[in-house]
Amino acid sequence: MHFPSISHHGGTRGVTGSCHRLHLDPVTSLLIDCGLEQGLAVAPGVRAATLGFDVSGIQALIVTHVHLDHVGRIPALFAAGFRGPIYCSEPSARLLPIVLEDAYRLGVSNEPGQVARYLAFLEQHIVPVPFERWQVVVERPALCCSIRLQRAGHLLGSAYIECEVGLDGSSTRVVFSGDLGTCGNPLLRPLLPPERADVLVLESTYGDRLHPDRSGRRQQLEAAIDRALIDQGTILIPAFSLGRTQELLYELEDLLHHKNLLNKPADEAAGDFPGWSHLPVILDSPQAQRVTRVYRELHQFWRSEARERLVQGRDPLGFRQLITVDTHARHQQVVNYLKSTGRPAIVIAGNGMCSGGRIVNYLKAMLGDARHEVMFVGYQAKGTPGAVIQASEGAEGFVSIDLDGRLYEIRAKVMTLAGYSGHADQEELVRFAMGRGDPARRVVLVHGEAGAKRALLRALSARHGEVGCAVEVVVAQGGQEE
Repeated sequence: MHFPSISHHGGTRGVTGSCHRLHLDPVTSLLIDCGLEQGLAVAPGVRAATLGFDVSGIQALIVTHVHLDHVGRIPALFAAGFRGPIYCSEPSARLLPIVLEDAYRLGVSNEPGQVARYLAFLEQHIVPVPFERWQVVVERPALCCSIRLQRAGHLLGSAYIECEVGLDGSSTRVVFSGDLGTCGNPLLRPLLPPERADVLVLESTYGDRLHPDRSGRRQQLEAAIDRALIDQGTILIPAFSLGRTQELLYELEDLLHHKNLLNKPADEAAGDFPGWSHLPVILDSPQAQRVTRVYRELHQFWRSEARERLVQGRDPLGFRQLITVDTHARHQQVVNYLKSTGRPAIVIAGNGMCSGGRIVNYLKAMLGDARHEVMFVGYQAKGTPGAVIQASEGAEGFVSIDLDGRLYEIRAKVMTLAGYSGHADQEELVRFAMGRGDPARRVVLVHGEAGAKRALLRALSARHGEVGCAVEVVVAQGGQEE
């Protein structure tokens, strides 16, 4: 068998569960991500509590970013006997314990002592790696492998991984994209394509489409808030605690800031209905609150335009109209209050696909009332409640959804806010694969639906043909070595 080679333990059947092994020789390998599969297309054995593969020979785990579909099986990795280092970026090193603590409490145990021991064990294995600096991870007489983390623009700390493998005097550059962000994220520094890649393992989430112009999303968001003020309803935004929530808060702060500069506050004593200046933005997610605090502390990793707001005395992630909800009792109070009153509000709650978390209680309480609106700002995996609700947008007649074994009629307005994708589109993925003048020679497509992979395969082949560069593009298969 030729080395280095790659096998896949997830991320081949859909857009979740990324987990790839880089085999350096017959007995030595690295694991890139160890994610949880979600939705209907869940392969047997790919669950949080089970790993589904043998860990022998794995020298280290390298984490591209800390979304659960990239790190959710780390507890199972430890349970299977892995004791190596977990390499990740410095922001990811701060965020990973938050994400895995929440997953551990939900899926394993909520006993404080057990959680504390688990987190202490986890943190012993985390090794922060600065961006753009080579880190030796395996070094033997005839075998050496170094990794370098480059900004991926997907969320704070996200990286694509360059692996330089030296074996018997020859060198091979293998690049794992992780999840690549789209250009123009207001908080994150933009990504640069790799210098070169002999082999590129490339995500394909939006390999079959181009994103709409992001400039329109602000107008759509503003129009939705105006509708809520008129209808006296609540905008429910199912959002992932990490990444999308912070981008939304950043955008909302800017909207509120400029609206409050332009408009005088409502005079409630005179009978004016509270408008933009009194509109609460409710963040109802303890995990999102913890993540947002870390985002605020790590502002040195923000892009320069975002840091400039801090210089101006603004707090993009901690503004005056932002209300946080901690306890479950307070959460239920807020749900009941918004259901029974005509007070407009914006609620951001997890989880992003409506398959659990506090957003479900809001949906149960408000889906049947046309005053309210469900706004989707992220990808909804097939089979999730979010995908069902999203599909009802514009539907006529009776539409209902099963939430926790009970049917709820969908009368609330439903909209998808374009321009908030955290993933690169087809053109951006192709541009990444083309590198900085030295296109990838072999591209392995992962993390996408079948149609998206086929479309991206065609686009990559066409672009390489235009520049006169040969390329082999393949679609990854689970467990297969390449």
